[in-house]
Amino acid sequence: MGQKERGKAQFLDANAAAQLIQDGDSVVIGGFIGSGVAEEIHIAVEERFAKTGHPRDLTISYAGGIGDRCDRGLNHYAAPGLLKRIIGGHWGLVPKFQPLVEQNLVEGYNFPQGVMSQIFRDAAAKRPWHFSRIGLETFVDPDVEGGKLNKLARENLVEKVKIGEEPLLAYKTIFPDIAILKGTSADEKGNISFADEPLLLEAVSMAMAAKNNGGKVIVQVKERVENGTIDPKMVGIPGVFVDYVVVVEDLEHHKQTFSTSFNPAFITARNEGEKMDEASEKPLIPLSVRKVIARRAAAFLDRESDYVVNYGIGMPEMVASILSEEGQEKYFIPTVEPGVFGGTPQGDLDFGCSLYPEAIIQQSDMFCFYNGGGIDAAFLGLAEVDQFGNVNVSKFGPKVAGAGGFIDITQTAKKIIFTGTFMAKGVEYQIDQERIHILQEGKKTKNSLIK
Repeated sequence: MGQKERGKAQFLDANAAAQLIQDGDSVVIGGFIGSGVAEEIHIAVEERFAKTGHPRDLTISYAGGIGDRCDRGLNHYAAPGLLKRIIGGHWGLVPKFQPLVEQNLVEGYNFPQGVMSQIFRDAAAKRPWHFSRIGLETFVDPDVEGGKLNKLARENLVEKVKIGEEPLLAYKTIFPDIAILKGTSADEKGNISFADEPLLLEAVSMAMAAKNNGGKVIVQVKERVENGTIDPKMVGIPGVFVDYVVVVEDLEHHKQTFSTSFNPAFITARNEGEKMDEASEKPLIPLSVRKVIARRAAAFLDRESDYVVNYGIGMPEMVASILSEEGQEKYFIPTVEPGVFGGTPQGDLDFGCSLYPEAIIQQSDMFCFYNGGGIDAAFLGLAEVDQFGNVNVSKFGPKVAGAGGFIDITQTAKKIIFTGTFMAKGVEYQIDQERIHILQEGKKTKNSLIK
């Protein structure tokens, strides 16, 4: 590939972009579930490796989970030999990574999602360490496991230090060779518009981190536009940081999320009157155990001015739907960790987006708000819990789900409401006017009692 001409980005296809990645490169990848995911480039990397065996021995780093619990997103990187090391905030949406970790085919590390998003910002400024209270006394703490997921993960990427009398964790900064990102459109100078993107994430931090480290920044977009046609306030990544642009060939690889091609409600606001009219036309959510749990959880909220809440992935998603259904949404300010304020937070593969949001900021900035105690109440799930209230969401048996934003949120939120059942796999319920009846217990218990 030739050098980038000053003032212009180099446009190429996804296959050519995949050729830019060299064996042993450190690659940072943008995305959150299916938002902000450069799917066509990831497919091209997978196909190149299948044909040639290259690139191999990559280190990939990311913050939020990127995948669909099946084949898309980071699942394209799961071929043995393609990766040497994985450093990620959430793993549950990438099932193809599980055997790589379990069989010690890659070095696996899991750090809090907010910490990961802020590490990229520190990398942009060439700070060698990210200092944080987040992770103390959890499995991320080097006094426990240091975020290591298997025996092959031998390097200590986090240290415990004291500044004055305060204990902190020092996370080693990641300096990338390649950044793979996604935007809406690009002009000839490489300025990237985020006009249709439902999330900003840490795209600009990743781009700066790669650029300041002498690396390459590759961005997938859906269209090329003329210089001067992008509103400067809509530029998510300035062209000075961008080396290569891939204009997607198949729009199926350039959706807002893995569930939604394009929903204008993800990127626009609507007045309260219209929201109420719309809510009144929605069918009621069918009665289920999830709905009963979510409604009971919602009852813990206080109707206070500017009461800020957070919803986690899984069953907690239902709480937002219940508040919307019952007309209580207006009393609270919902947030979702990738950077969204207001609106109605969505679930499943649309998680992270909201219908009619009020504001969208960078994920690293949202976690600064969270880290400082900005959340009044958080709704979170659970995988295991003991009689002392210790909760595990990260690793159970061979399955690596990853902490995601769980550690960041639980260590700083003012009130935490856990939602979930204590049994799974085959449990059967009956619901009447008074209570939930358990007809058949499940095969797996989440009640991990310590004797």
